[in-house]
Amino acid sequence: MKLKDLVLWLCVVALLATEVFLFLAKSQKDAAIVQLHESQQKVAQLQSDLDKLKNSSVATLSTENARLRAENQGLTQKFSQLQNENNRLHGVSQQLTQQLQTSRDAVQQQQEQLQQMQTENQQANTAPEPSTEQSLSPAAQLNTCINNLRQIDAAKQQWALENDKTADAIPTAQDLLPYLPGGIFPVCPAGGTYTINAVGVPPTCSVPGHVLPQ
Repeated sequence: MKLKDLVLWLCVVALLATEVFLFLAKSQKDAAIVQLHESQQKVAQLQSDLDKLKNSSVATLSTENARLRAENQGLTQKFSQLQNENNRLHGVSQQLTQQLQTSRDAVQQQQEQLQQMQTENQQANTAPEPSTEQSLSPAAQLNTCINNLRQIDAAKQQWALENDKTADAIPTAQDLLPYLPGGIFPVCPAGGTYTINAVGVPPTCSVPGHVLPQ
């Protein structure tokens, strides 16, 4: 009888121990499930934060890329404009160089003509002087006056070139003396009065018909 009671008590104790073990296991399981749920929530939150960070980074990178692309396009356009401006200035420089060379050639030609006229005047000065009763014919007076006008115009062009004067600048007779033969301002043989005019306008004589040929 005692053995049966002992076995019964042992079974009860084992059953109670099993219940306690199951209760503890269930408590641990519930705690683990709660912890797992919390971990899943944290993972979901971290995933959400990561997605937001990725989206923000992508948006930032896209904005920065668009800004850099716009700046690059602006710099490309500015470079193209500067290149076009450089080409234009190069063309203007070549044109001015050609104009300067043309002006130099023209001045050189005028200087040669001036030298020729100076030689002719010297030859005329060395020729025997006519008597007081003789006078120049109208044709000779015209030719002499035209030569004088050419000398004045050549001296005026050389004065403008050496002094960087524009076409509308008007020199005085005193300004032109260094560029005239003998440093003497010529006089019309017919008694006319010379008007120097601007650099871009030929000189004139007050005598009708005494004009430089076009």
